[in-house]
Amino acid sequence: MKTEDFDFELPEELIAQTPLEKRDASKLLVLDKKTGNIEHKHFDDLLTYLKKGDVLVLNDTKVIPARLYGVKEETGAVIEILMLKEEKKDHWQCLVKPAKRIKVGSVVDFGNGKLKAQCVEVREEGIRVFQFLYTGIFLEILDSLGEMPLPPYIHEKLKEKDRYQTVYAKNPGSAAAPTAGLHFTKDLLEKIKQKGIEIYFITLHVGLGTFRPVNVEDVTKHKMHSEFYSMSKEVADALNKAKEEGREIISVGTTTTRTLETIKTLYGTFKECSGWTDIFIYPGYEFKAIDHLITNFHLPKSTLVMLVSALAGKENIMNAYKEAVKNKYRFFSFGDSMFIR
Repeated sequence: MKTEDFDFELPEELIAQTPLEKRDASKLLVLDKKTGNIEHKHFDDLLTYLKKGDVLVLNDTKVIPARLYGVKEETGAVIEILMLKEEKKDHWQCLVKPAKRIKVGSVVDFGNGKLKAQCVEVREEGIRVFQFLYTGIFLEILDSLGEMPLPPYIHEKLKEKDRYQTVYAKNPGSAAAPTAGLHFTKDLLEKIKQKGIEIYFITLHVGLGTFRPVNVEDVTKHKMHSEFYSMSKEVADALNKAKEEGREIISVGTTTTRTLETIKTLYGTFKECSGWTDIFIYPGYEFKAIDHLITNFHLPKSTLVMLVSALAGKENIMNAYKEAVKNKYRFFSFGDSMFIR
């Protein structure tokens, strides 16, 4: 299976640079994974496709202002870091620019000494592990110094920080938003509940995989970076009950999907747990946890296009993407949505 097989033509003007004023005003392409049939709707029409007893699972991770600009203490060189994941207390794996300037022992100063980071390990692909040094509450300091880590294809400045967070974001730790959830409003979630649909939350902190393209010719040779996930007992019990009763699980986003599939693959059931996952889902994968998926439109040749192709079939996905381009859907993080049913 070749990476090239997941390429498609995308006019640059379709890459959404800013979020819509109303979260749930985005378009919704509804794809039937069995027939390939496509319907063009709006996101708030989602309610008509969900039925009483269905289970909706969302990722409640919260994006931290993970992009920092500082100066190297020894030379005064300007250094940009993107915090990817916390490996242990105050020790973060970071993507660094320019990486060649940072060796073990290098210290980067942010905010005139308010926050410092000392490099404790050098890794490949521009990755460094830093120990952060500060006095006070780390997340408050980060909030005053850091920027939201918008993807590289977004060139506009974000006017409101909260638009790169879901309305239900709760657990800080992500370097990127679980973007399928950006379309939900509190009002829409309430309407979904009132219809008798159960809503549950898991956590997966989105890390390096989101920023890394697939650079190998053979899909199966690609290595995913690991991300931290957790599931509570309450959620595990509810999902197991739904499965036993033959009710359907709708996953909101690829991050939720990867978490649910990881747990079901590891344990054969849902259970209270946390850990690190590097699951890579591509065509040929047999889904064990989810029935349907709400997702955005993804980058060409990305692991996310491969995941949705595994669920709906590559031909159906490529055809849906062609339709989306033809109908001028907005793509990527701030773009429109797709419901694979």
